[in-house]
Amino acid sequence: MPFDFASVSAPFRMQPGLRRLAAGATQLTPTRPGSAALAEKLGILASHADQALLVVPGFDAQRILHALATHAGAEQPDTFAFDGRQCFTAHRLGWTIADNVVSGDGPADIGACLRALPAEWRAAGLLALAFEEDFAVIDGASATIPWLAVCLPSHWSPQDKIGRHFAQVHAPVADNHVLVAASEHLARLVTGQERWERFVWTITRHARLSQHPSRAHGAPWSADADADALAAQAYFRTERQTFIPLPERAQAIFTIHVDVQPLRDAIDSPIRARQLHAAVSTMSPAVLAYRGLTDARDRLLTWLSMRAHR
Repeated sequence: MPFDFASVSAPFRMQPGLRRLAAGATQLTPTRPGSAALAEKLGILASHADQALLVVPGFDAQRILHALATHAGAEQPDTFAFDGRQCFTAHRLGWTIADNVVSGDGPADIGACLRALPAEWRAAGLLALAFEEDFAVIDGASATIPWLAVCLPSHWSPQDKIGRHFAQVHAPVADNHVLVAASEHLARLVTGQERWERFVWTITRHARLSQHPSRAHGAPWSADADADALAAQAYFRTERQTFIPLPERAQAIFTIHVDVQPLRDAIDSPIRARQLHAAVSTMSPAVLAYRGLTDARDRLLTWLSMRAHR
């Protein structure tokens, strides 16, 4: 499901923005050969798996893997299959994990990546490569995150979030008082019976999907670029986040689907330009600083205004 541009609203506020998922709506996006998501995830798992695949000691990860694989097989049967025990098959990738052993005739680099992972993480690695989403577990009772398979974070480090309380997870976020105050309620809500989704967005100068802070380095916004030149260097980064509830365990699997488009492609109509202009113009100084937009704000607003009247 694509990003819902209706979530770009004004005045801009950092808030949960949860809505019930429509009946029949899918939560997983199969990766495509040659896609940016597959290529970047493969690179992360091959070189930085210890920064992407994380679990707190003593957590029963196998039951989570079984739940996620069962959901994947039911929702996307042409992409994934699970036998209910220890056999995980990614049809489009051409690889299977059975009793932690890798087999198949798919692309050799994928097979090599899976074999290089610790045995207990191979099924998670296969799921991570089969779908564009990243995954995390939310525990409703403790409001913590005990398990992560996150290759494409948005300027945050999975190592800093594993095992943390929701309030700690959102502590670095600007204007976070609503999110922090609601953290335990949100954890209980999304681990109940219903499915939920939310959308988040930002404007960035980085084109890559993976924005781990240890690797997401780049030049600041150009001080000399005019409004049009700055917009040509900008990207619209979005996330669709959903929750696969596991009410019998008071837990949920949190899915994160990241997309990045050139800003000029994403803002393809006067209506969208007006929506984004209204949102950016009402961001607080703290939010602008948190998102790295302070130096770009005025020029972005100028470009959006021109786009809105084109």
